[in-house]
Amino acid sequence: MRAIDKKLWRELWAMRMQALAIAMVIVSGVGIFIMSLSTLDSLFQTRENYYRDHHFAHVFASLKRAPLAVAKRIEAIPGVDKVETRVVAYVNLDVEGFDGPVSGHLLSLPDHSRGLLNQLYLRNGRLFEPGHDNEIIISEEFANAHGLQSGDKLHATINGRRKALTVVGHGLSPEYIYQIAPGAMFPDYKRYGVMWMARKPLASAYDMSGAFNNVSLTLTQGANEQDVIDRLDDILKDYGGIGAYARKDQLSNRFLSEELKQQKTIATIFPIIFFGVAAFLLNVVVSRLISLQREQIAGLKAFGYSDFDVGLHYTKLVLMIVSLGIVIGIVAGIKMGQGMSNIYMTLYSLPFMTYVLKPQVIVTAALISMSVAVLGTLYAVRSAARLPPAQAMRPEPPAIYHSTLVEKLGLQHWFSQPSRMILRHIERRPLKSLLTTLGISMACGTMMTGGFQEGAINHMVEVQFGMSRTGDLTVIYTEPTSARSLYSLQSLQGVEHAEAFRYVPVNLRFEHRSYRTAVSGIPPRGELMRLLDANLTIIDVPEHGVILTDYLAELLQIRPGDMLTLEVLEGQRPTVQVPVVGTAKEYLGVSAYMQRSSLNRLLKEGEAITGAWLSVDDRYQKEVYAELKGMPRIAGVVEQKSAIRAFYDTIAESVLFFTFISTLLGGSIAFGVIYNSMRIALSERNRELASLRVLGFQRGEVAYILLGELALLTLVAIPLGLLLGYGLCAFMAFQFDTDLYRIPLVLGINVYAFAALVVIASSIISAIMIWRNLAHLDMVAVLKTKE
Repeated sequence: MRAIDKKLWRELWAMRMQALAIAMVIVSGVGIFIMSLSTLDSLFQTRENYYRDHHFAHVFASLKRAPLAVAKRIEAIPGVDKVETRVVAYVNLDVEGFDGPVSGHLLSLPDHSRGLLNQLYLRNGRLFEPGHDNEIIISEEFANAHGLQSGDKLHATINGRRKALTVVGHGLSPEYIYQIAPGAMFPDYKRYGVMWMARKPLASAYDMSGAFNNVSLTLTQGANEQDVIDRLDDILKDYGGIGAYARKDQLSNRFLSEELKQQKTIATIFPIIFFGVAAFLLNVVVSRLISLQREQIAGLKAFGYSDFDVGLHYTKLVLMIVSLGIVIGIVAGIKMGQGMSNIYMTLYSLPFMTYVLKPQVIVTAALISMSVAVLGTLYAVRSAARLPPAQAMRPEPPAIYHSTLVEKLGLQHWFSQPSRMILRHIERRPLKSLLTTLGISMACGTMMTGGFQEGAINHMVEVQFGMSRTGDLTVIYTEPTSARSLYSLQSLQGVEHAEAFRYVPVNLRFEHRSYRTAVSGIPPRGELMRLLDANLTIIDVPEHGVILTDYLAELLQIRPGDMLTLEVLEGQRPTVQVPVVGTAKEYLGVSAYMQRSSLNRLLKEGEAITGAWLSVDDRYQKEVYAELKGMPRIAGVVEQKSAIRAFYDTIAESVLFFTFISTLLGGSIAFGVIYNSMRIALSERNRELASLRVLGFQRGEVAYILLGELALLTLVAIPLGLLLGYGLCAFMAFQFDTDLYRIPLVLGINVYAFAALVVIASSIISAIMIWRNLAHLDMVAVLKTKE
């Protein structure tokens, strides 16, 4: 081993704590880069494998009833590959030992088959046996929520008749990786389950023998998807079709697709921050190391080492620190990626998770880390390599101090001599002070992102269900029915108030833009359903015109006063124009709202309703549930409080995991920046501080001069970091906005306080570690003449 290489290992050991702090920042950047991209690739690959192996359809459509002969016409559409018709129905369920409302979605399966399209993934159990018309397979999440095993029985109200059903297996489907009941916003596996039943008994129960009310199809390669959808709509419109839609608009697939987009955003934002901070730290450390080793550089060149050898020496030092961070970061990133992937497997009801770690992800992380490190230290290394020996033998020119701003303003009498020393040192090197402050502020801002998500979700739920939709139960009818049926709901003991609504699927058009959603007919000045404006003030629904959610108005680029075209997708399918009279603030989904009576007039159908919101006395909830289950026209009941609880239970693990990661990584930045800054300041001012001790300054006074500078920079960095964190959270909220949900930019005082406290704690820990070094200042060495 050459002497210069031995010197390298000695230097690395001497600065081991600084190197470790820098390496931890590299670990954070590499770790979150690998975690995000490997999770993204794993989710994408798992989805593709699942969809391909289980033949997930490309186009879906629901209708009232059509004879099986219509399937031949659908198969004849150019571009259609496979077609599968089904019978589907919503039923109320009774689960032994559970008193709350439970609804189920029954789907037919062909005899002795898992289906042609959207194939069932049978986790355990068996398929249906011939002649057994009471057997069902239930979704795995629903089974786990209630502890149901093969052989257990459920009671369902099927087309007004109570029937005992026997569980014979647990299954999953690519069609229901995100299971939401009709009228609900969140998955609630205790109160909603997907079930499969043999086609013959299900069709017989709903008078669908030789008929179907749902169809799925796949397309040939190169087929025009929109053309197929248009032709399918033309065929089904005479059979009560409500509009076909493509896989990209299928609800559960869309939730997973949005999650993939979010992972891509995270993989872009956070590594940039960590790699940028690492480059800053390495530049500062290497610059100071070179400054302290001027005489050594001159000696190396005097012994025949070239400029290239000297430059390579310091480059190796940088790369060794970075390599340590890369190795640990790869391991940490793989572990975090596997953990995050498993969370998503549970969250999205995936039967398996194919963890994918592409070699190019690791190579890219390593190359980015090394490139950023080398570029960050390029100027310092170049300066060392080109330093002439004769010049390197001379000591570094002493710093030139000027009057500080405090002194120019005549305020120096308000500050002690040590305090003026702190201010002079900060002003003498403004760029270094600025970069240190910026590094600490980045740490503070990063930690705000975890708390931001939790607060934003709480605000979404509070606005959507605490201020806008305040009912206890949502009752969904099997089909539009007379408004007189509301009286039967109001008459139930325990029902304090009831409000009916009419839900109509529509295609909205404005100029060349269109969007498929629904118009909700709601009562004016309702108590259980209230529209809110941007200031969360209640909006009265006018008698004429439509109110759009603000995000939908942005999608259509329409403003109040413009005329909106409504293409109704059920019944007689009329096309009408209505004026837009305002916008409403909602965070979940997008919709349009009208007065129910106005919507009924447009549809020329009389006083029809689709469902109702109920306010129920807590003392009578069980009795109300029991009555609702026995009503044949009711397809399902959603309990708002339980749905919200289920939502929190569902997302809690993923939000807590992300909060933990952002806190850990933010803390590593804070400690890395602060500790390295203190160590560098100590090495720079070691002779000066030891001289002060010789002159009679106490250890505490010397510590005040050294640590006071970093404390002042930290205090300046915290508000800057809070501002930076606000901007980062705003960017994330903007990137995460979709028509499925919008993330509000809501930051509580606890988010700011936690970020600031972590930075302060990092500063205190670093100060304690530096305090020990101050006890070993060499006061004898400073008395010797420095040549």
